[in-house]
Amino acid sequence: MSAVFDNTARNVAAGDPSPLALGAPGRAIVFDAHGAVPLSRFLCEVRGVAAGLPTAAYVLNLCEDRYRFLVAFCAAAMRGQTTLLPASRAEATVAQVRGQYPDSYCIVEMDAAKDPGAGFHELPQVLPRRDGEIPLIAAEALVAIGFTSGSTGQPTATPKRWRAFTAGTGQNLAALTGLLGSAAADFTTPVVATVPSQHMYGMEMSVLLPLLGPVAVHGSRPFFPADIAMACSDAGAPPLLVTSPVHLRALLQSGVAMPPLAGIVCSTAPLPPELADAAERRYHCHVRELFGSTESCVIARRRTAVESAWTPLPGVCLAPQPDGTRVTAPHLEHPVVLADVVELQPDGRFVLRGRHADLLEIAGKRASLGDLTRILLDVPGVDDGVIVQLEGDQSGVQRIAAVVVAPGMDEATLVQGLRGRCDPVFLPRRVRFVAQLPRNATGKIPRQSLVDILSG
Repeated sequence: MSAVFDNTARNVAAGDPSPLALGAPGRAIVFDAHGAVPLSRFLCEVRGVAAGLPTAAYVLNLCEDRYRFLVAFCAAAMRGQTTLLPASRAEATVAQVRGQYPDSYCIVEMDAAKDPGAGFHELPQVLPRRDGEIPLIAAEALVAIGFTSGSTGQPTATPKRWRAFTAGTGQNLAALTGLLGSAAADFTTPVVATVPSQHMYGMEMSVLLPLLGPVAVHGSRPFFPADIAMACSDAGAPPLLVTSPVHLRALLQSGVAMPPLAGIVCSTAPLPPELADAAERRYHCHVRELFGSTESCVIARRRTAVESAWTPLPGVCLAPQPDGTRVTAPHLEHPVVLADVVELQPDGRFVLRGRHADLLEIAGKRASLGDLTRILLDVPGVDDGVIVQLEGDQSGVQRIAAVVVAPGMDEATLVQGLRGRCDPVFLPRRVRFVAQLPRNATGKIPRQSLVDILSG
């Protein structure tokens, strides 16, 4: 961690205001194929955009462009507005969040072919600039509210204060030790992220790191493998690729040529060890998996290709309890209880045993939905899929079901492929074949979407 960041973290811990962004005025905060944006220009545009924002308590930042998201987020914070981070940019989700927070508006990128309508603020093609002092943010300022993905139920809101974001960024820098490269001292380590800024993992790795850490982030959010390779080629040095298991699997399967990488960071869903090992061998770098949640942010790391146990980040303490795991950490205002069941090891590391709600017990035998899903994905011919437990029927029996992407396969063939891989009591009683799973931008699947498919 750099001295300037370390000092800022101490000041924020003491309750002092801190700058929106750190580093020398000329250091790059964002880069792309056209070059780099220095911190000085970024702050001028933050002040310019802030001056033109509507008056409101909350704002939904829907910008896809990473740079414009950064500018809009900081401009809102400068105005004392809280950024709402919905789990999806879908119109229904945005409308639901705005209904919960009526004193809100949306920031979007300008689209000449579409009128966004009332309640939307468009960023102009050329961002306005205004000179002035570096904006300071109070440690207790409520700068964001994140929403869980809904993969295990209804999305819930989690408030995030500037103090928590600052402390969490310090921990994330520790989690990335060895991957940021020797250029870290000059604030020039490039990062390319495939995950959206609105997701908490994307927020931590592609927004807060370039603001408060020694990195510059690519301004785009590449999705397809060729776009990822092109964005990585824009970096002046081997970049750190921040991605998800879904994107990493697609990248490997594409066979697209990649430039040298400083490392790969993966999160949002369990990373199969086989996938991590294949990526390390293909791209000749370490793959580091991060463990966290919207409620806790990142709290642990591991090199999945060679480690099964997780190493907690500095100051993180875990305590197993009947309904999951209690987490305390320097960046958390109060302890957070996660649904994940862990097994602590004597050396301080821990092993995940699955989510409490995912653990199954049928006829005296035990399994987890996560393990069953991994078994499903190992069946030849299955491209994608997930195992889910439905709500109990009139008799109270909770059936196991599967939603599967397997072109040309029928239910009998699928079940036969599973039969030799898992106990018969855990075979799905209902199977639905689909062309594509309803994954969101980070690869997660809202539970309600699966229920709708299975009940259709």
